[in-house]
Amino acid sequence: MHHACLISQMIEYDAGSPQRIQHFLKVYEFARTIGLTEGLDQLTQFTLEAAAIVHDIGIRPSLEQYGDDAGPHQEELGPAEAQPMLEKLGYPEEAVRRVLWLIAHHHTYDPIGGIDHQILIEADFLVNLFENSRPAEAIRAAYDKHFKTETGRRFCRQMFSHAF
Repeated sequence: MHHACLISQMIEYDAGSPQRIQHFLKVYEFARTIGLTEGLDQLTQFTLEAAAIVHDIGIRPSLEQYGDDAGPHQEELGPAEAQPMLEKLGYPEEAVRRVLWLIAHHHTYDPIGGIDHQILIEADFLVNLFENSRPAEAIRAAYDKHFKTETGRRFCRQMFSHAF
């Protein structure tokens, strides 16, 4: 099973918001590449990729319900948005459960709940640090605090070499 249909569904879901579409596609590709490079098992890689695609699905309901896109609101509202989409596309129950957990924890940095959680956080940071034009000190602080995988750390140093 591949994720093309899920990507298509998320593009439709985020229609009119090219920045959110561009964001999740970048997070997906970083997460995919880090996971493959780090040698994740097939199921963990599969669920990581799916979670990266839908990790920010809670933004829209958060904006509607709370008027903001705060991380805790995304974590609260995202799983209920993603579940029907994943089930309709035929994702296995075990994968759905894990993807929903990852959505509910993608802004929770302590404790880290597995290598897939770690990689999703790193991929999201790689994209957010760039999209939010963070200064070198903030990049270095995020690197020191949140990057644990060898691949994620290397990508961060290479992307943001001015901070190192």
